[in-house]
Amino acid sequence: MKLAQKMALAAALAAAGVAAHAQTAAPAAPAAPEPAYTLAYNVGVVSDYRFRGIAQTSKKPAIQGGIDLTLKSGLYLGTFLSNVRWIKDFNGATKGSLEMDLYGGYKTEIVKDLTLDVGLITYRYPGNNSGDAGTPGAGLFSKADTNEWYAAGTYGMFTLKYSHAMGNFLGNLNSSGSDYVDLSAAVDLGNGYSLTPHIGHQRVKNIDVASYTDYSLTLAKDFGNGFSGTLAAIGSDAKKSFYTDYNGKFIGNNTVVIGAKYTF
Repeated sequence: MKLAQKMALAAALAAAGVAAHAQTAAPAAPAAPEPAYTLAYNVGVVSDYRFRGIAQTSKKPAIQGGIDLTLKSGLYLGTFLSNVRWIKDFNGATKGSLEMDLYGGYKTEIVKDLTLDVGLITYRYPGNNSGDAGTPGAGLFSKADTNEWYAAGTYGMFTLKYSHAMGNFLGNLNSSGSDYVDLSAAVDLGNGYSLTPHIGHQRVKNIDVASYTDYSLTLAKDFGNGFSGTLAAIGSDAKKSFYTDYNGKFIGNNTVVIGAKYTF
């Protein structure tokens, strides 16, 4: 056999050996199964706590925290806590400096890139005596505690959400059925940065002067290891005649808010 033939035969045998080895190689390890649930905690601070464009801490800082439990099925539960001042400064209560929200719902992808989120949330202000006899808000407000159901749809970067109050809304008398609709977008800028434009409209049923539109633009940075920061420009067309508190502060003004959060 000539040298060239021997070399060709050796190459063929080597290739056959590689192919046989590839066919009998051990399969890749399977991917780790999705956990049955995830539990996340967060704590943070903001220079001015704004809810739907309205100051909740009389334009002063707030310390906040929360816990979120998410099940593999799409069900979730969570809580959020923050100090507040509007219960006393706006509703005229003598008690009530803590907000404690409890929420739960179900989130699922209906079709590719389209997610539905439905749930219930209760805004609780432990010990608040908003509207009680002997307070400045007596006869003008009811208890501030509020319950809402909500439904949201997310398609790509856009989210449209509707919230509906069951009972009086944040202590406003005869305001059951008040609602809020908002549209936002999550724009990924890369390198951990994101930009979120938002516009919403709060309708307070039977109190036209209390209804308003709010808007914001939030720049966020994920620093890694659970740390993130935000810078938000926030504004509204809320009317001073309604949203001025007992201290003479207009709590629906335009402002800039900075925040920091640690999630673990």
